[in-house]
Amino acid sequence: MSRTYHGSCHCGAVRYEANLDLSNGTGRCNCSICRKLRFWSARADLKTFQVVSGEDALVDYTFGTDSTHNLFCRHCGVHSFHRGYVEQIGGEFVAVNVACLDDVSDEEWSTAPVRYSDGRDNNWWNAPAIANYL
Repeated sequence: MSRTYHGSCHCGAVRYEANLDLSNGTGRCNCSICRKLRFWSARADLKTFQVVSGEDALVDYTFGTDSTHNLFCRHCGVHSFHRGYVEQIGGEFVAVNVACLDDVSDEEWSTAPVRYSDGRDNNWWNAPAIANYL
């Protein structure tokens, strides 16, 4: 069931809200940035995603094709969400870091399905051979 969640960085400078349905699944990827950040994502509804405060505290890091804006707080360094445009996954997207959601219960985290993606090998639609480290 979709509902509005609230998320933030560690210091609280960046705050957002997003409509999500965690039961539809979350994702973990082995691409270089997701692996190093241990980024645990859920796609947000673009129409309802909103930065509530701290837009001016966000720093933008892009690499490779520059298709994803890996935004992080300039004060605490936490990546609360990423924005981008990737045709292969449906175009424009916002991926929130599930670990940065402030109003998720332990039960919701534990029951949210996780889909693993092999981004390291550009094999996004399939899980990597080994995924338990993600």
